[in-house]
Amino acid sequence: MESLAYYAAFEEKVKETKRKLLTFLIEAKRSGKKVVGYGAPGKGNTLLNYCGIRTDFLDYTVDRSPHKQGNFLPGSRIPICHPDKIMETRPDYVLILPWNLKTEISIQMQHIYEWGGQFVIPIPEVQVFEVPVKVMV
Repeated sequence: MESLAYYAAFEEKVKETKRKLLTFLIEAKRSGKKVVGYGAPGKGNTLLNYCGIRTDFLDYTVDRSPHKQGNFLPGSRIPICHPDKIMETRPDYVLILPWNLKTEISIQMQHIYEWGGQFVIPIPEVQVFEVPVKVMV
């Protein structure tokens, strides 16, 4: 961490993460898929703004906090809705923005599998994430 080479390599990893996320979202949208977000954390918002992701890629995001619902993510202006909206709109993909909570969120929201929905995490690699079978009820 004490050399410029370290930070140059880190910069390239960050850029590649952006490219992979945008590639996933572009391909999903070109295939006619609905993509929404789960959560409105600061780190997720930073990622969306860095990548230039707006409502052209994410229709909306949801958050359990009533203080966030009815507002918009700063910069991207993506609407923040109540989690019930996911049941109403039945998206193909749910992008988990607090990716460190992927297991808990996917267990809470595992009903998306009823219509073939899937969870996606953006970090450290874009990955379609599934609830482990042993915790599915």
